Amino acid sequence: MVIKQLELERVAVKAAQYPAADLPEFAFCGRSNVGKSSFINAMFGRKNLARTSGKPGKTRTINFYRVNDALRFVDLPGYGYAVASKKDMDAWAKTINEYLAERENLSELILLVDMRHAPSAKDRQMYDWIIESGFAGMVVATKADKLSNNQRQKAVSVIKKTLSIENTDLIFPFSAVDKKAVPELWDVIENMAEFHRKRQ
Repeated sequence: MVIKQLELERVAVKAAQYPAADLPEFAFCGRSNVGKSSFINAMFGRKNLARTSGKPGKTRTINFYRVNDALRFVDLPGYGYAVASKKDMDAWAKTINEYLAERENLSELILLVDMRHAPSAKDRQMYDWIIESGFAGMVVATKADKLSNNQRQKAVSVIKKTLSIENTDLIFPFSAVDKKAVPELWDVIENMAEFHRKRQ
């Protein structure tokens, strides 16, 4: 995709702050520090649009990015940070559940996992919810540059088995460093967005 227009359209903590549900949205979820901000920056070809942090769980808001007036990326708060208090975790759950319940224009909910490690119990729980909700079940396996080609193949097998994924085509090894998977992912996302528009 050639990005001609891009903006951080809205930063929200509740439904009243969401932008109008007028574009197909692609939401990204995953454990804290899985690399969502780096992934989004790489997809956009920007360095600092989505803020990155070495401190897990920094992103507690829902960030809406408007792309070419054609679709949105939605950066959901990360989950599973061990130091978070119960109050913080309850607030996270409320924020996420409210978004997922409210957005009829949500085209796809995409799970990000760290390719260096097997998906966690919370990853499995989130992926099960994604499938049960009728989404395709795309998984972006981040930090692929940290592994050799052989290690990547093994990691894909572990992800496939752990999340009970039947089709490995749904797993996209991704490196925010080399960005090799960016064109393929954009093709998939643009096709999904077009399908969403035709259904309206």
